[in-house]
This record gives sequence, structure tokens and C-alpha cells, in this order.
Amino acid sequence: MSDRKLVKLDFGSNPVHFGKVGIGIEETSERVSSDGLFSAWMSIYARLFGKQGVEELLDRFLNDSPPPVRMSSTFVYSKKADSEIFYLPKPLQFPCGYPDQDLEFFKTYKSLRYLPLDVWMRWYQGQGFTDRDREELSARAKKEKSENETSENEKSASQTPGQTLTKAGLFDYNASFQEHKLPKIAIDRRTAATNLFHAGFVHFHHQQKENNHKQKSKKNKQESQKIEERAGLYFILDFPQGDRELEQKLHAALQLLGEEGIGGRRSSGAGRFTFEWQNLPKDFVRLFDFVQTSTHYCLLSLYWDDPGLNWQEITRDSSYEMEQRRGWLSGSPSGLNLRRQSVTMFLEGSLFKQPPQGKLADVTPPDFQYYRNQHRVYRNGIALSLPVRIKPNS
Repeated sequence: MSDRKLVKLDFGSNPVHFGKVGIGIEETSERVSSDGLFSAWMSIYARLFGKQGVEELLDRFLNDSPPPVRMSSTFVYSKKADSEIFYLPKPLQFPCGYPDQDLEFFKTYKSLRYLPLDVWMRWYQGQGFTDRDREELSARAKKEKSENETSENEKSASQTPGQTLTKAGLFDYNASFQEHKLPKIAIDRRTAATNLFHAGFVHFHHQQKENNHKQKSKKNKQESQKIEERAGLYFILDFPQGDRELEQKLHAALQLLGEEGIGGRRSSGAGRFTFEWQNLPKDFVRLFDFVQTSTHYCLLSLYWDDPGLNWQEITRDSSYEMEQRRGWLSGSPSGLNLRRQSVTMFLEGSLFKQPPQGKLADVTPPDFQYYRNQHRVYRNGIALSLPVRIKPNS
């Protein structure tokens, strides 16, 4: 029986650096995809359980059907007081009810990359896009064009009752984190020449407020209550066979990964986190249970599979984006930085008619065989997806 977990990563005041290649500037993303999460996790797993332990686990990923665990990419969540907003990738097609005449607000809709869970569920598994949504997006589009967009009057108007999308947090995604760049100096080991560059970092919102209130009691004392506002990343784990032993091992490895940090610039303290490992909340359970009227499956992870498959059939009536995944091999036994082989994967939000399965992609560098204690290097292309219903002929 499948056992699903939701894991929330809290970075506190620590920055994160999930690298993207820029020109003269190191760019950074606010989240890490499933292949990067898997690689960092397996590296720590190998340190904790040894070479034999990680090879046995990888062998299960390569040969077991279904795989021992499927994992989503990480996505942003935010928490204010007792309410939480979980963002999911927007599917690449319109929801049911989306109007044919959308010029009034199309740019605003197109700019949305992630949707709050409530909106995602309603648009792609519920009643779909409504006239009220159209009116609110139209008003938002007009507001964005207005020269007095930042005036106090308009700010208060955007919070008026009845604005369902605004209250759900549809337009607050970027408010959950802040990007900044720090100057760095690189020194050439051979010539001692220096080179100035900028490294990008992301800080997730993390704040604690003191709320003084009067508590009704005989002494009428004033007590201080902490109201916490924070944001971070979360991801979903799906154990198809309910493997408790593997869950415990992955939990232990994630604890060590939190102390070491995930992503780049870890020597500067970036990427360290604490985490909450919990059963999948009811709202997410309903997402997976929606199958009767679904038309497609939406990726929550990256996806790669055997190039020899019938891709014409797999991608029929599908909508997808692809990206070449490349990078460097860390922890090489040679002590050298080796570039791993590139692999092209489907991105989150892509839609397929049938549930995508996926495999591990072998990206071992060609020259890696010449070094001692070599091993195979993999990127995670095993898919995790959700059933959705999209607009016919969209």
C-alpha cells in the first residue's frame, strides 16, 4: 500500500544558493528540482550507510517496478500565523472554463508560474475557471498598467472582500523570498590573479512577532504570544510499497543533509535547514485521489525515460517543456572537477495523457573510468505526477 509523506524544509535565516549559470554573475533559483534533491540526498546516504548501502538502494531504483520511492521537486510554501500556502507548478494548459477571449488579462495569467494549492485544486480538479476569476484577473491586469499602482488607495482596494485569488495568495509567490547578490573574489591557484564575481543567494521570509494581548483571568495579566511568519520549501515522497525501513534511513540521511546544507556555497553557511516529516495532509491526499474525470497527468518532478520508447505515442496530446540538465560531478575520487554528461528532461507542469513513469539517467563522465574507486553517476528522472482535467482542445 502506498505511503506518502510531505517534508517541509525550514532554512531559518540561512541563505540558499541553487545555481543557474549566468554571464559574469552567478544566478540562483529559489528552489531545487527533483534530480538535484535526489543527488544531494544519495551523496549523504552513501556517507551514512556506506558504498554497499547506496549501491543496494540504487539497484532497487534501477530494477524494481515500481521504484522504492518517487519524489517531487521542491516548491515554495509560506506560513502566517495558523494558515499555510503551498504552491504547485501551473500546468501548461488552460483549466476548464477558461475563456476564449482572454486578451484583457492573458499577460497576467501567463506570468503566473505557480498556483496556491486551493486555486490549483479548484482550477484543475474542481469547478474550473469562473467568471469571478476572470473579473479579478482583469482588475489585476488594469492595476498593473496603472501609473498609480503603488498608491495606498489601490493597495487597500486589492484587499477588498470577494477577491478570492488575492486572498488565496495567488499574487504573493515572490513575497515569500528575496534574492540578493554578494561580491566574491576568486583567486587563481597558479597565477594568484584575482577575479571579481557576484554570487546570488535567496533568503526565505522568516520572522517572529511579539503579540501582547490581555488574557481574561482573575489577575488580568498580559502575556506575550509569538506569531510566526516564515517560508521555505517542501516536497512530496511517495513510497509505493510502504517501505518503513527505507523511510527511516532516508529520514536519518535528511537530518545529516540539513546539517551539511543543500545547494552551493555551503562553506558560507548556505543551504542548512531543519525539517518536518509528516503524513500527507488531507488536501494533498485528495489531489492524488482525483482520477475519475481526469484527462491528463501533471508532472511534479522532472521526468526522463528510456530513449528507445515510443515517444510519439507517449507525447501524443501532451504539452511539455524540456531542459538540458548538466553540471559538475562533486566528490570525484580523483579530486578533480569532472563535468557529468548532460541529459534532457521534461519539466514540472508538463502534461501527459498517461501517468509518466521514468528512470534514473546514467550521466557518468566518460573519463571517470580511469580513476580508482569509480562508480556510476545517476540523475533522477523518476516521475511523480497528479491527475488533472484541462480545457478541451486547449
